[in-house]
Amino acid sequence: MSCEKNTILAPNYEVTSQQVYSTPLGYTEAMAKVYGAFALTGNQGPAGSGDIAGIDEGTSDFFRLYWYAQELPTDEAVIAWGDPGVPDLHQMNWSSSNVILTGLYERCLYQITLANDFIRQSSDANLSARGISGADATKIRYYQAEARFLRAYQYSVLMDLFAQPPFITDANAVGSIIPPQTTRAALFSYVESELKAIDPLMVAPQQNQYGRADQAAVWALLARIYLNAQVYTGTARYTDAITYASKVIGAGYTLIPKYDNLFLADNNLNTSENIFSIEYDGNNIQGYGGTTFMTHAPVGGSMPSSSFGISGGWAGVRTTSSLVNLFPANTNTTFPENGNPDYRAEFYTVGQNLTINDVTSFTDGYAVNKWRNVTSTGAQGQSNSFSDVDEPLFRLPEMYLIYAEAVLRGGSGGTAAQALIYINNIRTRAYNGSLAGNITAGQLTTQFILDERARELYWEGFRRTDLIRYGLFTSSSYLWPFKGGVKAGAGVPDFRNLFPIPDADRSVNPNLAQNPGY
Repeated sequence: MSCEKNTILAPNYEVTSQQVYSTPLGYTEAMAKVYGAFALTGNQGPAGSGDIAGIDEGTSDFFRLYWYAQELPTDEAVIAWGDPGVPDLHQMNWSSSNVILTGLYERCLYQITLANDFIRQSSDANLSARGISGADATKIRYYQAEARFLRAYQYSVLMDLFAQPPFITDANAVGSIIPPQTTRAALFSYVESELKAIDPLMVAPQQNQYGRADQAAVWALLARIYLNAQVYTGTARYTDAITYASKVIGAGYTLIPKYDNLFLADNNLNTSENIFSIEYDGNNIQGYGGTTFMTHAPVGGSMPSSSFGISGGWAGVRTTSSLVNLFPANTNTTFPENGNPDYRAEFYTVGQNLTINDVTSFTDGYAVNKWRNVTSTGAQGQSNSFSDVDEPLFRLPEMYLIYAEAVLRGGSGGTAAQALIYINNIRTRAYNGSLAGNITAGQLTTQFILDERARELYWEGFRRTDLIRYGLFTSSSYLWPFKGGVKAGAGVPDFRNLFPIPDADRSVNPNLAQNPGY
């Protein structure tokens, strides 16, 4: 029998790219993989093979890794677990071998690799050679523009977190070159130019199939990078931020009536507000990242897991008093309503301590019930183990907030009066239709916008970037519990504003220099 072990008993029928892309259906299936990589898990390096050492499959999900990087080093989240690489993030003492940061870096590059291949295969020359024309070719050209958007999005993430990653496009076949390192400013220019190039090639706002990107997603990403342009390039682009936020706002989006319904199992219905989302499905997308993580990790202790549409919680993440204190005081602690006039204060307080004495104790820090695997009518999601909640990457309120901040920072093309209207639209919804939370023109300041972004967008993956833009991420002028690993909080060196280029990539790519400080 042993001699048969290594005998090839049948031909190798490995599917080739020529076969995959030989029909219009093949292109649709390949595009599904490009989108699906945002939600489907598996331990893969940049080329799609190999393991990310120390990371289990569930952790390798894009949004879970991104959430760790954007939320755990801030005032919005702490975590009880001692998983490799995780405690270092809140303590702000990560190294260039941190497995979570390595995982996120490699996940972004993997998704870029998938997009590059699709873009390459969907060139006009390839479509013509494969006999694909007419309506089929038109549909594939829309797919190609969307793949370019998804690639630009991933490069924007790398630009924000790692500044100067390796850079490769569809012009380079996989394995044909050792990727050169780009600069942050050059990457900004590339992302900007790509988004502007595909703008006229995308489906019009709100006209694409749910879960696919359209023109509004392009405009939203442009508005986001323009708001942060001074950090990325040294040159402010607030006027451009106003221009593109206004384009999204003017495309017909509206706030859904109830903030509570934003992150429920049927939030795929929130198409008036959600501009582009990662789709999750409890029956068909079963992994432990994404919104399965968001619905399970904040639940533990005495919390009724059935109210979250799950079979049991993981007793992991909570928030700090710094976020809680941005809201009006609670008047009671009844779940799910906590008596707070601002309905965005979705904190579970029963059995939880506001003060954190021990980061590893789940009951220290308020829990968050913003994500729940139940529908807006109270029905259970399809599975109590895996979430149906989709994760919006872009929502209309972010565009309101970008517009307002860019106006206050001196951008042209907008007005303070309109900014106030947008902010009060957000706050009227937050106060369940009441005008009691509305502010006056004199109260609209950049500090108010930072606080309002926290109230509206907490745990959605914005906080690290926001604190850096305001100069508060590393500074000792703004402290929160256990910042820098100190109970009362402490400033950390400014090089922490960037994450390091992972050792795992630098060891195989001689073109990569390390970010300063690591």
